[in-house]
Amino acid sequence: MGSDGENLKFKRETLLNYGMNRWGLNKAQSVGKTSELIRKCAPNSFEEWKSYYFNNATQKKRNGIKITREFIRDLGQKLYVKLSDVVQNELGSIQEEECIDYAYNLVLNRTYEGYRSEIETIYGQLESILGVKVQPAPDEWDRTFNVDFYIEVGEKFIGLQIKPISSGQALNQYQWIKMHEVNHEKYRNKFGGQVFFIYSVKSGKKKKIFNVEVIEEIRKEIETLKKD
Repeated sequence: MGSDGENLKFKRETLLNYGMNRWGLNKAQSVGKTSELIRKCAPNSFEEWKSYYFNNATQKKRNGIKITREFIRDLGQKLYVKLSDVVQNELGSIQEEECIDYAYNLVLNRTYEGYRSEIETIYGQLESILGVKVQPAPDEWDRTFNVDFYIEVGEKFIGLQIKPISSGQALNQYQWIKMHEVNHEKYRNKFGGQVFFIYSVKSGKKKKIFNVEVIEEIRKEIETLKKD
């Protein structure tokens, strides 16, 4: 089995990795918490790590039975059976149209879904912070005024445009404001409220409002419209 201590490269590594992940053969329940184990071991050599692993790693799904070299070999055999039987059968039945549809869905549909999810997460945060109802704008408002959401204050409406940005992206608010200045002014003249840009950025697995100062600006606009 392989050369000890060397991180080998495999010609079909993408396929092998896919199989290991798909059937959970490398999960903690099968091979133990390897990241946690190696930190506890803090080895100075591969031999030290190998010895520590086989002496301490246990199978979570088998009531803590110790992991052996034979068990690792068995995992490899299971992987072979899965790839040579299940995956080969799936490859034999795949259709060209399915691949075309998948590529289209991945590039367009899934990207758009992620984008909308990020926007909806942000407006949910706004509702919680401001204590007001934030509603999706009608399609006509989106097309005519570039407004994604709105807040109703009496008979007037504050417009919101949410823009996801990359964490390392330079934020040029002036550019966005100038680009939509005319449409947003038309919105204000018609509905009485200003339009605010809200920029969202990923923070780990979550999304958060980047320009947090806009929250207070929106709050002030709400109070102003209530007085009018």
